[in-house]
Amino acid sequence: MIQAEEILEALRSFENEEQRRILCRFFKTGKGEYGEGDRFLGLKVPQTRAVVRHARLQVPFAEISKLLSSEYHEARLAGFLLLVEEMSAARRREIARFYLESGHRANNWDLVDLSAPYILGQYLLHEPEQRGVLDKLAASSNLWENRIAIVSTAALIRAGQFEDTLHIASLLLSHPHDLIHKAVGWMLREVGKRDIDVLHDYLEANSHAMARTTLRYSIERMSPSERKHWLTR
Repeated sequence: MIQAEEILEALRSFENEEQRRILCRFFKTGKGEYGEGDRFLGLKVPQTRAVVRHARLQVPFAEISKLLSSEYHEARLAGFLLLVEEMSAARRREIARFYLESGHRANNWDLVDLSAPYILGQYLLHEPEQRGVLDKLAASSNLWENRIAIVSTAALIRAGQFEDTLHIASLLLSHPHDLIHKAVGWMLREVGKRDIDVLHDYLEANSHAMARTTLRYSIERMSPSERKHWLTR
């Protein structure tokens, strides 16, 4: 078995000060910003993935939990990616429950986007009777749990199931944060890539209530004339 400290040591071997400064700006770690106080080692995602590939299926939950509690962004990402690697039919429920208990530690958009569809989304794809958890996450006071709610539905969209995406999108349309506006628009765009009529119907009913960012993201793949139509309604 591999310990959390060994993984952190492997991550530290890629430490890069210039990249650290870039990431701090990119992920908004300044005072009053959504990533305030987060710390980075300065790794690129492929470097973190390389460490995870070496350790996959050899890290117990207790050690993954230590990574998820780390002050370092890349260590938390490694923890979530290790959970993605653990996903299997036999362990799907166990891992999803662990993820739900730890979801608040996915405290930036990349941590959510690289884990939620592949853990919670896959679980809900196979256990549809549990999808009520999406409503609970959408109603949470935690920004990142709100993002998990909508981004998890990417797994359902890929399976041609759109109802939950549209439902959670509606719950989050009045959300105050731009990161949720972007995530909702992104998922609506994914629906449109698979069934444009479904997206058109949703926009007909809801475009008036959308943040401008949500609307722009949702229509991004449409023709210029279609985009103009929706933006000038």
